[in-house]
Amino acid sequence: MSEIAIDKDAVIWSASEAERQGRPLLVLMHGYGSHEGDLFGLAPYLPLRPVIASLRAPSIAPWPIDGWSWFERRDPGAPDPADLDRSAAAVIAWLDALPVRPESVGLLGFSQGGAMVIHLMRTAPERFAYGVNLAGFSTDRPMPGDSALAQLRPPMFWGRGAVDDVIPGAAVARTTEWLPAHFSLTGRIYEGLAHSISQQELADVRAFIERQLV
Repeated sequence: MSEIAIDKDAVIWSASEAERQGRPLLVLMHGYGSHEGDLFGLAPYLPLRPVIASLRAPSIAPWPIDGWSWFERRDPGAPDPADLDRSAAAVIAWLDALPVRPESVGLLGFSQGGAMVIHLMRTAPERFAYGVNLAGFSTDRPMPGDSALAQLRPPMFWGRGAVDDVIPGAAVARTTEWLPAHFSLTGRIYEGLAHSISQQELADVRAFIERQLV
């Protein structure tokens, strides 16, 4: 299977290259059929200290949406592991090529992007300071980094809507069981929220990230 790459020219930054030195980095990853400008709209609600980089997923999404995706949406909640691995490798290669090394790297993703947050931290447990998984899920395939992740137990925020009808119940149940065994988990369920992000959730996310920057 061919390699894929993050389009560095499509990345939206919150700060110029000259302003990134010595600051933590927060990487944003959008959901299925979306684009790099979507989650960047959350920037005003996030802490000011981290430099924000919003990525475009590396593959064009198939029907029904003309957007971008981290993996094919063939079986919701159970993506092809090879797709996840390819996308994770693309993100890590992009990080390795950054001209300015960040103080630390945090991850924030929605839906497919949330699944990528978990997968990246399973792929490289020591690479990322914390994760924010919004309406995402974990897969059931064991990975080599899982034991190290369970020892490190990095901070993870998992927020989801109580009436989310996009992520299958089996994926939610699997994630509910798996995350606490591998992360220092902050979990929130928002009543009345579907497959989306609420103002209260954003406030909780901001507080969570600020705690990681102390």
